[in-house]
Amino acid sequence: MFGFFERLVDPYQPYADRDTPPDRLGPFLFEYLRPFRKVLIYVTLFTLVVAAVEIGLIYYAGRVVDLLEGSTPQTFIAEHGLELLFIALFILFLRPIAQIVDTMFLNQSLLPNLGTLVRWRAHRHVLRQSVGWFQDDFAGRIANRVMQTPSATGEATFQVFDALVYAVIYLVGALVLLGGTDPRLMLPLVIWSMMYISLCFYVIPRIAQASKEFSDARSAITGRIVDSYTNIQTVKLFAHTREEELFAGEAIEEARQKFQKQMRLISFMELGLLLINGLLIVAVIGWSVVLWQQGTASVGTVAAASALVLRLNAMTGWIMWALSSLFENLGVVREGMDTIAQPIELTDSDGAADLQVAGGAIAFRDVSHHYGKASGGLEHVELEIPAGQRVGLVGRSGAGKSTMVNLLLRFHDAEKGRIEVDGQAICDVTQDSLRRAVGMVTQDTSLLHRSVRDNIRYGTPGASDAEIEAAARRVEAHDFILELEDPQGRRGYDAHVGERGVKLSGGQRQRIALARVVLKDAPILVLDEATSALDSEVEAAIQGALYGMMEGKTVIAIAHRLSTIAAMDRILVLDGGHVVEDGPHEALLAQGGLYARLWSRQSGGFLAVAE
Repeated sequence: MFGFFERLVDPYQPYADRDTPPDRLGPFLFEYLRPFRKVLIYVTLFTLVVAAVEIGLIYYAGRVVDLLEGSTPQTFIAEHGLELLFIALFILFLRPIAQIVDTMFLNQSLLPNLGTLVRWRAHRHVLRQSVGWFQDDFAGRIANRVMQTPSATGEATFQVFDALVYAVIYLVGALVLLGGTDPRLMLPLVIWSMMYISLCFYVIPRIAQASKEFSDARSAITGRIVDSYTNIQTVKLFAHTREEELFAGEAIEEARQKFQKQMRLISFMELGLLLINGLLIVAVIGWSVVLWQQGTASVGTVAAASALVLRLNAMTGWIMWALSSLFENLGVVREGMDTIAQPIELTDSDGAADLQVAGGAIAFRDVSHHYGKASGGLEHVELEIPAGQRVGLVGRSGAGKSTMVNLLLRFHDAEKGRIEVDGQAICDVTQDSLRRAVGMVTQDTSLLHRSVRDNIRYGTPGASDAEIEAAARRVEAHDFILELEDPQGRRGYDAHVGERGVKLSGGQRQRIALARVVLKDAPILVLDEATSALDSEVEAAIQGALYGMMEGKTVIAIAHRLSTIAAMDRILVLDGGHVVEDGPHEALLAQGGLYARLWSRQSGGFLAVAE
């Protein structure tokens, strides 16, 4: 039975990716609720049935009182036994069926699948964002919103159907029940309804705003704490534990004040409920007693009216809390939309084809890029790198080396000009096919919190264990990998490396990253200070492997230590975003220009920062 309801909606069903999701709450929710249309219709119908049954039971309780009053103990069963038996069977069998079906639609069909669908689609959308987009936010906050928004969406939808739809149907039924006895009994309920709705309209939006402010403040706490934890080594290095306590403490105190504001409104709401509910109980029960005294209402009517208003009294707090929860969850959804509904700015062009790599020739055609600023980056770069050529990039910090690599990988779109690989503009091919054609090792190597084997295999998912081991041997990593053991007792290639590879030394991380690129065997190779984390002995040991990796590939190698690229076919010297010198090592030394000056004063050190 559970499985039937759980399978009514497939949260992983195919759907069209949207580069620009809805930016308003209603369309955003409708987009995710679209696959649940039939389920929501069924939920509404069964909620109607359940509420009608509850009203009917209260009505019948009053009828039983009237039947008792009009019968004697000796004749009661004989006169009404069949009717009572039917009602008993209805309560024992039919009523539970209606309620359990309603519950199944909500708890099995809607909540688990809706949360999963929103989380799955939100995660897929976020993964499609550019590297620059991630650099503008905290990873912890992004993940927090991807996790919280689906739950809030499910809870908001649940509250609408479990509480609001039920309450509306119940209130209409109550009006019909009281009006059927005497229309005058409807008046206190109508007045109470207006007061209740007014209280809701006054309090709920304020609670929603206070809830959003508290949610924002809570996110700020998360951001500050994650920032401290992520950089714990720096915190300890500078002995700034106390400073980090104060830094987080400011956000914690801000959140406390926001929460106090929210709770004041809730206390005001509960006080208002006590007052208007008291008026409802006194008015309806008192009036029904007066009608009984006048002979226009039976004892059963008084009993039914009393049960009805006492039930409404119990429900009002639940409904108000449901409304508060609804608006609070909608606030969380709105906050999540700030992240998971942002448009994808770096997209594949319409009809983009996969990159077809023949040799890996690279061309920059009058490329300029300044990251939206007036300076920095690249300026009118004209460059051609033939297939199979090994090129070194040299320049002081800020000269434009990393910008050139980021544009080649299309982490950003060039503001002007065109970049080509084998004659194909990279903006006209799919990003995935472009990046599959490039193997890159960065200076700041980051590994996934998975096993060593999974990290090496990451670039080539179908690689065998033998191929993984061979790649590790080529970069002198196999021996130290066999000695690894994580806290869970996993050893060797099965050992997990910790978040960002924190359980390994810098040199070990670098060699695993190199093994990953060796295994990928892409036609274009980018090395950004690929051996900077290695000691001289290890670097010398794997230099042969590095040059073996370069064989037959187009290579771009960035280095501050010029000796590591002196043997390249060609060296490009960047300064102020321009290529100012271009040629092999010996020719550039003979020119006596910037490269020669850098070489002469480096003596194994590193380059200065650009002025």
